[in-house]
Amino acid sequence: MANQLGVLNALDAGKTQWYHFTAIVIAGMGFFTDAYDLFSISLITKLLGHIYYFDALSEKPGTLPPCIVAVVNGVGFCETLAGQLFFGWLGDKLGRKRVYGLTLMLMVIFSIASGLSFGKSPDGVMATLCFFR
Repeated sequence: MANQLGVLNALDAGKTQWYHFTAIVIAGMGFFTDAYDLFSISLITKLLGHIYYFDALSEKPGTLPPCIVAVVNGVGFCETLAGQLFFGWLGDKLGRKRVYGLTLMLMVIFSIASGLSFGKSPDGVMATLCFFR
């Protein structure tokens, strides 16, 4: 706690430098990345319903069942909370720069794996989407 207050006091007392802008940009990138991930899934679930839950006999486009929409949205919020707690703790133990790089690498790998959506059945695709999210 004392270390955090020292950093905050140094930011408040110091002249505006490049470090201040760097801190603002890094914090903003994390905030907008989380926001994009959590709120873009509502658009994606509509597309997934059109693709995987399409009924040829119906004139309406396919929609995801409400239970699957709840699971896909709920998994994202739960994994965000767990990831913030775990990677925050890991950052305290190993150092922020190292964990930031690890987190970035994992996000890229899991984003690609999430986009691949292994399986042919709708349930398999939704399960891999939830796992890699």
